[in-house]
Amino acid sequence: MYRPKTTLEQWRILQAVVDFGGYAQAADALNKSQSSLNHAVSKLQNMLGVQLLEVIGRKAVLTEAGEVMLRRSRDLTQNVESLELLATNIRQDWEPEIILAVDLAYPREALFPVLKAFLPECRGSRLKIKDTVLTGTDDAIIKHQADLAIHMSIPRGFLGEPLCHVEFVLVAHPQHELAQMPNNIDPGTLAQHLQIVIADTSDKPEEKQGWLKSENRWTVSQFDTAIDLMLNNIGFCWLPLHKVSPLLEEGRLTLLTVKGSQYKQMTAYLICPTPDDKGPGTAMLENLILQHRQIDLPSNF
Repeated sequence: MYRPKTTLEQWRILQAVVDFGGYAQAADALNKSQSSLNHAVSKLQNMLGVQLLEVIGRKAVLTEAGEVMLRRSRDLTQNVESLELLATNIRQDWEPEIILAVDLAYPREALFPVLKAFLPECRGSRLKIKDTVLTGTDDAIIKHQADLAIHMSIPRGFLGEPLCHVEFVLVAHPQHELAQMPNNIDPGTLAQHLQIVIADTSDKPEEKQGWLKSENRWTVSQFDTAIDLMLNNIGFCWLPLHKVSPLLEEGRLTLLTVKGSQYKQMTAYLICPTPDDKGPGTAMLENLILQHRQIDLPSNF
């Protein structure tokens, strides 16, 4: 039988050194001595006969081989965590806590009947609802930080069930300079004005979605803050239609039309990051969310 030369703890220490940017920072985060981390990584490299890290200045940097080994090690440690979580769920009849990550763009009104139905059946499980945005929702799924997630896209390697379509429209105050222009505003003109954007909740956000060409951008954490700014004639913003419909009807905000894009539509998906480790409470909540989905499925479903 094969006997491993390395330990999970060594791989976790290597991951921490990389993630926190050095031995000193990782030692503080792990509450260990810096010398013990140096020794663990050095022993790991000696056991493998491969250099994984090199120190440049004060920063520990991965070698080319180290990048490959680190990536594979994350799969290893994540699989062990999943295995232990599975054992916990088998041992317990019901999860003590269920985490649901929900992208801010998803209409909360669709969740209320689900939560009302779940409450009398949850057996005391604590439900934690995390507001997430963009790659922050990706993180919740990929890093298994949630039992269920509602996201506006499906990260590579995962599956999702469609829940509803969410329309986004470009809006501003009726007295905003852009609102005084004829229809079909040129994108170049749009880029000259202040854009309000919603902050990505990821620790390492990536600006890979949405129209972000304005050099002058203000970032807020909630759609409501963006709406308050525009009600005071500050900036323009892409917002979910369900958040601004009443304000558009009242004339307090107005639609902007841009050449090439009057509105955009996204689909919200329900994703279970670890379907094999799903506990009974998570499975019940998942079924309730699907029962209340607001999308027409093909007739063969």
